[in-house]
Amino acid sequence: MIRKVIVLGSGSAGLLAALTVKRKIPQLEVEVVRDPDLGIIGVGEGTTPNFPKHLFDYLGIKRRTFYEKARPTWKLGIRFLWGTRGHFDYTFAFQLDKQFAGLKMPNGFYCDDEFTHLDLASSLMHEGKAFARQPNRAPDIQPWHAFHIENHNLVTALEDEARISKVILTDAKVTGASRGPQGISALHLADGRELHADLFIDSSGFVSELLGKVLEEPFVSFKNSLFCDRAVVGGWQRGADEPIMAYTTAETMSTGWCWKIEHEHHVNRGYVYASDMISDEDAFEEFRRKNPKVPDTPRIVKFRSGCYRRTWVDNVIAIGNSAGFVEPLEATALMIICSQCQALTELLQQSMLDPTPSIRALYNKTKFEEWEVIRDFLALHYQLNRADQTPFWDRCRHETDLSGIGDLLEFYRENGPSGFGRHLLRETVNDFGMEGFLVMLVGNQAPYLKKHRPTDAEWRVWKQRLKQHAEIARAGIDVKESLSYVHHPGWRWHGDAA
Repeated sequence: MIRKVIVLGSGSAGLLAALTVKRKIPQLEVEVVRDPDLGIIGVGEGTTPNFPKHLFDYLGIKRRTFYEKARPTWKLGIRFLWGTRGHFDYTFAFQLDKQFAGLKMPNGFYCDDEFTHLDLASSLMHEGKAFARQPNRAPDIQPWHAFHIENHNLVTALEDEARISKVILTDAKVTGASRGPQGISALHLADGRELHADLFIDSSGFVSELLGKVLEEPFVSFKNSLFCDRAVVGGWQRGADEPIMAYTTAETMSTGWCWKIEHEHHVNRGYVYASDMISDEDAFEEFRRKNPKVPDTPRIVKFRSGCYRRTWVDNVIAIGNSAGFVEPLEATALMIICSQCQALTELLQQSMLDPTPSIRALYNKTKFEEWEVIRDFLALHYQLNRADQTPFWDRCRHETDLSGIGDLLEFYRENGPSGFGRHLLRETVNDFGMEGFLVMLVGNQAPYLKKHRPTDAEWRVWKQRLKQHAEIARAGIDVKESLSYVHHPGWRWHGDAA
């Protein structure tokens, strides 16, 4: 029977895990062990819409409180400066896995040449806006947005919520751990103390202190599908005349791609690349040419894309980078952390705090499949790009392993952008849905055989819908003005009132 939980690590993963378990199962004693020497990683993060849903709807955190402490900006999707179109927008609403009334075929069949204004979110991105306006001129904030958020602000906000929820925060340096018949028996601290618990959550980051080091769980590499393994990171203070875009930018580079994350006062940039095809020095020089405002001193982050096959072993469960990591192409880090936290909490509740081997096996099966879906989805981004003619992109086109979605790609090649392809996806563990795969295929103009030739009447319906989206977006409200509303003392969140 689990009565006490210790979380090793106090980054966003550890704090989200502790907060989720404590809020949902308040009778548990939950303690976070944080190393004061490590500090907080000062990088900007993008999220997917499941992150605000997890905070506000699942955990019940007040929106006003979170906005005051974390100071997020909004993300409606990703602008890909990528592929043969030059650019296309991937939104968190539905563009392609839908069919406008009056049309004979799903939307993707009408996008061979033009892929804009398919939904309101894409029109808002196109017009440099964040939201449509309400009749009172205020922003109409819909649930299909995500966040751009600075890690330091996020951790500070989560720490405050943890204290309110009576999570114990212990500053200590862990020097090792003892193994016992149930997995980990105790954590050893530098001051000589030992910490005991019934369940240990390993959120120690890439080092995977408990799952990887102590329990020696095998790691599954994704190097056959994802070739990038390093990033050079930089950023600058936003100028007064720099607009804040409500989307992340992903831009192809010679040997990888570059992100741009938009914060209120800061712009975060990073170049993800394959270190076996370009040196750190050359990658930084290319990064600097693209972004002359970044500091002169490069900050290089090394990583490996992959995951542990089992992330719940005996009385240890890894959450966050200690369980697995893939490059930040679709902002999956916080997405999968929320999924892990929710699954753990609900399985603990279902097992009456006495998880059985089959409970752990079910968790491990679904989470490993989740990682596989993420791997295949990200790898598809690379394999589809036909525009950039460099050795790296040639390698991506010819060597990327997409065997995990081979049936789906063959279905698309034969039948085009049909939503029926969803039956070839593992939808229960797929956070991107058929929509995500269709956006990448249609956005990159992947060829297919069964073309539809729309009638003049269909084209009129099509163009009218796109025009409606564009008109609403042009009258919309940008990020800076939206921030002035939500931080005003008179602003009220209906979700908080509910």
